[in-house]
Amino acid sequence: MFGIVRPCRHRLGESLKAQWTAHLCGLCLALRGDHGQLARVVTNYDGLLISVLAEAQAERSGGARRTAGPCPLRGMRTASVAQGDGARLAAAVSLVLASAKVRDHVADGDGLLARRPVAHAARRVAESWGRAGARTGADVGFDAAVLVDAVDRQPGVEALAGPGTPILTVTEPTETATAAAFAHTALLAGRPGNAEPLAEAGRLFGRLAHLLDAVEDKDADAASGAWNPLTATGTPLTEARRLADDAVHGIRLALREVEFTDGRLAHRLLAHELGRSVDRAFGTESCGHATDAAFGPPQGPYAPQGPRHPGTPYDPDHPDDPNHPHGPGSPFGEPPRPGRRGLWSGCAVAIGLCCTCKVCCADEFEGPWSRQRREGWCSGCDCCDCSDCCGCCECCDGCDCGCCDC
Repeated sequence: MFGIVRPCRHRLGESLKAQWTAHLCGLCLALRGDHGQLARVVTNYDGLLISVLAEAQAERSGGARRTAGPCPLRGMRTASVAQGDGARLAAAVSLVLASAKVRDHVADGDGLLARRPVAHAARRVAESWGRAGARTGADVGFDAAVLVDAVDRQPGVEALAGPGTPILTVTEPTETATAAAFAHTALLAGRPGNAEPLAEAGRLFGRLAHLLDAVEDKDADAASGAWNPLTATGTPLTEARRLADDAVHGIRLALREVEFTDGRLAHRLLAHELGRSVDRAFGTESCGHATDAAFGPPQGPYAPQGPRHPGTPYDPDHPDDPNHPHGPGSPFGEPPRPGRRGLWSGCAVAIGLCCTCKVCCADEFEGPWSRQRREGWCSGCDCCDCSDCCGCCECCDGCDCGCCDC
């Protein structure tokens, strides 16, 4: 799962969280329905924005949702999911986006892709995804040639970039592609007047996605010798941050010109969560629900309260501490206490949690060894219940942005 817009369930609230999940599952199922099970791996957080925007502009109808069958990612529960042309357009964009990312990793020789047979296979998969995205786009009236052209032009633009080249020259193909995708949601919804402001929002979103990806990969690219747009053009992080903040502000201004039927979720994601994505990429976030690793010691209400006293079981260095590396609860120490799992049974449960994605996607799950309740990794994000935004609403219900300058 990839993407820059990763909202927190605490900020979304139950209503918007249900809508967001419906679009995420709808995108996944649209990929499976049109392109088979393997295509579901390209499900991403940014692609579902297309589905969100299409539905936010459309008139309400009974065909916008359907009930999907049980899924491990939902704890084997059924759910109401988004369907229709918006979900299919999101699938087309996701396929082309994934194709571009795979090509980029092949060009950089990342990991196993440095091996020629693996790189050849990955390149063929990327080409297949690109063609599939074009076909699905054509089915919903979208000319995916602009996306494919952007993917094809990107390597040439990067090859010509050097010190002094404006960073926006490098981001232009991504901007053009996302502008076209955002604008087409207005046509799907029957609101052609929204196409122009949505194209502007999409152009700035593409710029932001490219910049944040470059910022997050900068150190890793430097260590591996891979190409990075910031390093190649000599763009300092301060300039990248200025451009990112300007893009967020521009998206907020563009959204003011869009006529929505119900734009709460779109507003939440594009007017508020994008700012937090910028903070996260540049390391300036503050989290209201910070947690340690999902398999680590219990945190929050499950942690021992009050001061820790040396020489007692609440002292982390005390051998009777159940979380001490050589204590009785340790898989390497004495037999586990009743209620805790041993090394191998805990490993089996951990594998099951990872394979069903509960570690990252579930609201809560039982720790594989401690059997304590844990929050999924995706819930450990920068939540502050809208207090940093305006404090006047719950997840932007009824928020006209006059109170938070967006």
